Amino acid sequence: MDLKDKLLSSFLVFENQLESDDYLNNLRNDAIKIFEEKGFPSKKEEAWKYTSLNSILKEDYTVFPKQENALQFNDVKKYFIHDIDAYKIVFIDGKYSSYLSETTHDGMDICLMSAAMAKPKYRLVIENYFNKAATKDSLPSLNTAFSTEGAFIHIPKNKLVPKPIQIIHFSTGNEAALMLQPRNLIVVDENSHCQIIERHQSLTGNPVLTNSVTEIFTNKRAIVDYYKIQNDNLNASLLDNTFIKQKQESVASVHTFAFGGKLVRNNLNFYQQGERIDSTLKGVTIIGDKQHIDHNTLVHHIEPNCESHQDYKGIFGDGATGVFNGKIIVNKEAQKTNAFQANNNILISDKATINTKPQLEIFADDVKCSHGCTIGQLDESAMFYMRSRGIPEKEAKALLMYAFSNNVMSSVKIPEVKQRITKIIANKLGVNLGFDL
Repeated sequence: MDLKDKLLSSFLVFENQLESDDYLNNLRNDAIKIFEEKGFPSKKEEAWKYTSLNSILKEDYTVFPKQENALQFNDVKKYFIHDIDAYKIVFIDGKYSSYLSETTHDGMDICLMSAAMAKPKYRLVIENYFNKAATKDSLPSLNTAFSTEGAFIHIPKNKLVPKPIQIIHFSTGNEAALMLQPRNLIVVDENSHCQIIERHQSLTGNPVLTNSVTEIFTNKRAIVDYYKIQNDNLNASLLDNTFIKQKQESVASVHTFAFGGKLVRNNLNFYQQGERIDSTLKGVTIIGDKQHIDHNTLVHHIEPNCESHQDYKGIFGDGATGVFNGKIIVNKEAQKTNAFQANNNILISDKATINTKPQLEIFADDVKCSHGCTIGQLDESAMFYMRSRGIPEKEAKALLMYAFSNNVMSSVKIPEVKQRITKIIANKLGVNLGFDL
């Protein structure tokens, strides 16, 4: 039985175990029909031309973990950014861990999706927003069909969240192979501001496949600053689907730091539904071995006088493969749009591969839009200059590669996140950069 058939048959069992909830059950039934019709994406689809899921779909994944597993803080301490005070929402094998979480708050709704659904005041918010941004593609639909748990974050009007929110998903490896489908819903109301850090981390070498969906709604003049840290083990794969709907004068930024995992696909979709909106999408990818990381982005400019900025840097070694497929759509009504997109890559191995495809679809005539991509190697003249001044070759390469990615790092607004990413980059490059941050 292949994974698709296993999921379809598992859904029947799953459905019978659920509590009666017509709203959710109707959503789930519609979603599983979409997945049954479309199945997993294949390279026959243009958006998946350079990414095959065959290598990760052959595993016999457990769809429902058999038991809840407790972890001690010392076992996972290094995965938290513990230099800062933060709210924490922690999941272990898809189950909420109250022991590792810290959601005490004042005037904010930070809790579990299932707990929120049981309370009328949260239920109304969820029904207004849940599944309203996610597309009807196969992977988001599969998540909708099976999702039972995830983070629900509602920031009410005129609220500056005093500290970042960390969302961390751990997989223990107690199952021979495990599939997880977390679902996050984040609603930030008018004039409010929050910062969120997200991470998926497996603790053993057992295969893990995570099909994640996050829906983010930034209302009028809201600000969301989102960081994704992807530095997982070589048998962990992540299909990350993030959808952001922005209202008038809102600001949303997503930084994606992709350093680890067997196969990672980041589907990042921005929809600008108002004027004077600002959207930022930035990322740094550093991989080796036979890792595969695919960034698929969309920014849809619907109204006039808006901006978007995309900047992705990639460094690929050994037999690694990178993909960047970025699309900007500018509607006819979206005059005075300013949209920028860049994808720059360095190959440090003859066996490494990068496939990049920037796209513009512009239907307005008074816009400033640019896109471009570069693929190259390290600057030999810069290497010679640094070597001639006594810098060893290994450190010279590392400094050049860090400088290459630094303009993405410079826009990170949380100093402790910047410090953590810098340490990860140094570890990936095999040197001590010696920065005092």
